Amino acid sequence: MTDAVERDPEAVSRFVERFAAQLVEAGLQRMPARVFSALLASDSGALTSAELSERLRISPAAVSGAVRYLAQVHMLSREREPGSRRERYRVHSDQWYQALTNREAIIKRWEDALREGVASLGAGTPAGHRLAETLAFFEFIEKDVARMMERWKAHRAELFGDQGLPFGSGRP
Repeated sequence: MTDAVERDPEAVSRFVERFAAQLVEAGLQRMPARVFSALLASDSGALTSAELSERLRISPAAVSGAVRYLAQVHMLSREREPGSRRERYRVHSDQWYQALTNREAIIKRWEDALREGVASLGAGTPAGHRLAETLAFFEFIEKDVARMMERWKAHRAELFGDQGLPFGSGRP
């Protein structure tokens, strides 16, 4: 699938690499950052492994590892091309919402582990105090994230409308 609008391929490539570098700086691995950036920069939001390999000048194995990671952290989804065995990888307009929602579940598991750690180590010990403070931080963040996500839904609807699709449907 090709993008509908012709662009300067070098300008697109510079954007992809620049944005990927920012994602790497924030902690994402280099290849998943490049693949995600390439998908984000495509008008369709979806590319095949071959298209990603060609655009990024990387091996199919590199694409495979990157998309496996990105799917695991809910930053893209896999879909079959109609009438084909080929998969396409897609980013959606709500990929950040989905990724953050997934992180929220991880934070809840961390909270449970930290509670157990405080109980095991003793709240009065230096290690127990450190774990209790970490737990309090995650609980604080969790409450703010939930409120922020609700505000984002309303703000998104004001900016973009709901386009007839329920929020979180994964469709642009």
